Amino acid sequence: MREAEPIRSLQNPQVKAWSALLTKKGRDAADAFLVEGAHLVTEALRSGFAVDTVIYVPGTAAAEEAARLAGRDAGRWMPVSEQVMEKITETRSPQGVAAVVRKRSAGLDELLQHPPVGALVAIDGIQDPGNLGTVIRSADAAGAVGILLGAGTVDVYNPKTIRATMGSLFHLPIVPCDLAEALPRARALGVRVVATSLGATRSCYEAPLGGSVCFLLGNEGAGVSPALEALADESVIIPMRGKAESLNVAMAATVLLFEALRQREYEASSGGTPTTCRRR
Repeated sequence: MREAEPIRSLQNPQVKAWSALLTKKGRDAADAFLVEGAHLVTEALRSGFAVDTVIYVPGTAAAEEAARLAGRDAGRWMPVSEQVMEKITETRSPQGVAAVVRKRSAGLDELLQHPPVGALVAIDGIQDPGNLGTVIRSADAAGAVGILLGAGTVDVYNPKTIRATMGSLFHLPIVPCDLAEALPRARALGVRVVATSLGATRSCYEAPLGGSVCFLLGNEGAGVSPALEALADESVIIPMRGKAESLNVAMAATVLLFEALRQREYEASSGGTPTTCRRR
């Protein structure tokens, strides 16, 4: 079948609609977001999320890779010029393939209908998109069961956040919610809520984290809000032996999540052999 002629005009209404997805206002209005690059486009096509359109520059390696991995029958493929691709994406040197994906948020009722087995992460006002994306990626890697996004947190569909997740956005439930409501509900199911605090007296290596646990992570500057910290079962600190004053929130989340994984799957097994171990 003959390939369609690429869209070349930057004034094309479709191009304007795609470029609007670079803003939160545009994403909210369309109830959609944009992912860029062969890896993220392939993850989106394989994820079960609704993909409206795959936008590609004919002949580029990334477009060919996405088509090979996901298949041309997945989604509606629309060719564009390099100039159009530059217009609708945020990176300086676009790879040549992007996709418009419908938002899909899990519900709090769905996530908390049964006691979660493993770790949840509750986000209280993280502002840096790279930090939020890295937390989501670490949560996915450590086998977390979901993310709770509290008020004041950066948009999870921000292009920088999406790139930082490296596709983990599509792998676990992400629930925007009121943490003042969600945390007590989680505790009622037997989930221990553990906040991070520089003023804590117990380290994360002393606290029991191997069961159902929800890590409460706060804003980069202010930390966890006092009102939410009051809802936690306890606060822990990550001990440091060097001269660094602190870890950023994404690094702290990674330490906590993998300590919980160690306690849950390694500590209980004989000889330090994990009960399950996956590589990616």
